[in-house]
Amino acid sequence: MGVTDQLAAFAAEVSTATLPKDVVVRTPLLVLDLLGSIVRARQEAAVTPPLLSAVKALGLDLGTSRVFGDPAGYSPAGAAFLNGALGHALDFDDTHAAGTLHPGAPVIPAALAAAEMCGASGADVLAGIVAGYETTCRIAVALPAGEHYARGFHPSATCGVFGAAAAAGRVFGLDGPQIASALGVALSQSAGSLQFLANGGWTKPFQVGWAAMSGLTAATLAREGFRGASEAIEGRHGFLSAYAPAPVPQRVVQDLGQVFELMATGVKPYPSCRYGHAGIDAVLALRAEHNLVASEVDEIVYGLSNAGLLLVGAPLSKKQNPQNIVDAQFSAPFVLAVALATGAMTWDSYRLLSDPTVRGLLPKVVCVHDPEIEAEFPTNMSGKITIRAQGRTFERKVVVPFGEPSNFPGLDGLRAKFLGLAAPVLGAPAAGRLADAALAIGETADVQALMRSGAGPG
Repeated sequence: MGVTDQLAAFAAEVSTATLPKDVVVRTPLLVLDLLGSIVRARQEAAVTPPLLSAVKALGLDLGTSRVFGDPAGYSPAGAAFLNGALGHALDFDDTHAAGTLHPGAPVIPAALAAAEMCGASGADVLAGIVAGYETTCRIAVALPAGEHYARGFHPSATCGVFGAAAAAGRVFGLDGPQIASALGVALSQSAGSLQFLANGGWTKPFQVGWAAMSGLTAATLAREGFRGASEAIEGRHGFLSAYAPAPVPQRVVQDLGQVFELMATGVKPYPSCRYGHAGIDAVLALRAEHNLVASEVDEIVYGLSNAGLLLVGAPLSKKQNPQNIVDAQFSAPFVLAVALATGAMTWDSYRLLSDPTVRGLLPKVVCVHDPEIEAEFPTNMSGKITIRAQGRTFERKVVVPFGEPSNFPGLDGLRAKFLGLAAPVLGAPAAGRLADAALAIGETADVQALMRSGAGPG
């Protein structure tokens, strides 16, 4: 079989009964992590009002499928789109370093919407999510990630649509040829551009939500007998050849079913681009160890890989002067200034966009390419901080940021992150019940009960 057919066969056959225990345990934690972002974004993200208005104008609000943090009903496509877009809107969702993407936001909403369509069990949803993560991440590393990014593509969306199709297909119970057909349909819908970096445009969460909806659509078409393109991944005009100059197709299926890329997925302790997290870790540590205060700091130098510099450090003049939340999420100077000034970097930190102390620090943060950090890429999104203050120099290199797979938070930490996002919207008791339901997803016979438990205030 070719790469596409092998991947599709895996997706069709994956089961919680045969998955390694660590994968079965980790998957609900990733679901919990995404749901917190969806709930808070439904109430507070700037993109939410126009997204909701557009969904209603398009008639995608007519149905019983659920969006977390929302009491209304939506069509399955509308729910997948909104849950995907909102899950990515805070830039607080999970990350896969080697693939340079966020796999959960396109995959999990597609799986849940498919489950609502067909009444699937939680075990089937969990299996579908695993299939989606493996599909998304393996396609991304085969590109490979850096070359795809260099062409201006956003792999969370371009690769995520395939993962969403695989996840929904597995939840529907499609066989291998049907899922291969769904991947062939997804090929025609694979899109996502980094051009949002030019002006802080809102297309980043949009295109991830669209990938979730498109993947669900592809799987639904395949379920109804629609025939997609063959060899969607490895073909002459398939995804890998069209979207990168020197892909490695066999990497998609290397150790498939034995090594799980889902276990190489990390979660974010801070709601900003992952390339800034090593710097935040370092700044917070140095601040605590040396009692550093903003007024004493003369300069902060952040050493990055080229990929990291592209997203959070260049052009420096723009990164030192963020004008909106999207700018700030992709500004190492902003997140590092906030970390130093306040000792934290949370979603509420974006309220400090015009804070005079933070603004005073921004010109003092310089981002540079560091060959030592480059050597860690793409395995790690590392960073090195050098702070000069009152004639003293402090340095800290962080190879593996907190939240990465080898530095993964425990259940208590993930639950605390979720409650910090969801409780202000749902109330603490309801947020706690939703957390319990998400963590037990693999054992539930009624996924719709999980979806209903996440309804927001009317």
